[in-house]
Amino acid sequence: MTVSLPRTAALGVVAALALSACGAAPDDSTTADGKNAATATSAADFGGLDALVKAAKKEGTLNAIALPRDWANYGALIDGFQKKYGIKIEVENPDGSSQDEINAVTTRKGQDRAPDVLDLGSSFALSAAQQGLLAPYKVAAFGDIPEGQKDAQGRWYNDYGGYISIGCDARRVSPCPTTFADLLQPRYKGQVALNGNPTKSGAAFGGVYAAALASGGSFDDIQPGLDFFAKLKKNGNYTPVESTPATVEKGETPISIDWDYLNAGYADEFKTKGVDWKVAVPSDGQFAQFYSQAVNKDAPHPAAARLWQEYLYSAEGQNLWLAGYARPVLMNALDQAGTLDKTAAAKLPQVSGTPAFPSEEQQGKAKTVLAQGWAKAVSG
Repeated sequence: MTVSLPRTAALGVVAALALSACGAAPDDSTTADGKNAATATSAADFGGLDALVKAAKKEGTLNAIALPRDWANYGALIDGFQKKYGIKIEVENPDGSSQDEINAVTTRKGQDRAPDVLDLGSSFALSAAQQGLLAPYKVAAFGDIPEGQKDAQGRWYNDYGGYISIGCDARRVSPCPTTFADLLQPRYKGQVALNGNPTKSGAAFGGVYAAALASGGSFDDIQPGLDFFAKLKKNGNYTPVESTPATVEKGETPISIDWDYLNAGYADEFKTKGVDWKVAVPSDGQFAQFYSQAVNKDAPHPAAARLWQEYLYSAEGQNLWLAGYARPVLMNALDQAGTLDKTAAAKLPQVSGTPAFPSEEQQGKAKTVLAQGWAKAVSG
């Protein structure tokens, strides 16, 4: 699931989610012609998009969680959906992590405060599906989502992604590092931060994976990434302060390992705040990954949840992510259809080669290794 920053636990410290009940979710709140949105596996299954829109408007609300407005242009997506459909989006804990999202689903089952939809780091989406937390739902564009980037049952599918990058405040740091090897230099003492905790945050998880690739590791072996951060901690370069735009402005995290779309967005945001933010995709650790969309199986607003997915995978929604420097999963399909925002696409951070992605099994193994060794690696 940073930007306030994180979808990582928030680059800062994310407050624990309140778990008190606020009432049960309404029963059978969205039916049309005998069809229930809570069990609909597609818009067609519910009677068509118009029927879904009508039911979603009747619900009137969408519960979202861990969606910072300055994360991949989510502010514009939220505003666009609300304007188009007149449905209010309530965003709780915008700086929360992917794990916070899963926790909210499990602890609020049956409550009207439960999240309707989730935006999770891919490894967390896999975990949520395995726990039986997600509803099968295939958006109209499901067939255009590349194989390997969606669950066959439609419980999750990738939405937008990017590369791990190194952001640097050039007014505080000179020269700015451009590789993981650079980060080990003594000149960067106390300056290198992650966007969250890798056991909870998709961005930080990707940061450790990228460090592993830069240090002789592979998708099957994330341990060199742990060893890299242990070395950073030992030489004093790693700071446990979780990076956010606020910590960057204060000079607390002048070097931040984060997704390129976030760092690129910050570069625009910081121009008026006296921060010269430089962004580099490290050549020695190119790690690309997508986040994934999902619908809570027990969503209190099931029609609005499904309509939100349809909006995100429309040309409008996909291009809004692109405008936030993120690479939408339907980018190739939009290009072929002639609906891609070419101006926004031209502004993406440049990278070479074709990205490869770790498998479900590889990500699961990596999460286990991190869970067992991260605290030890950066303690002391």
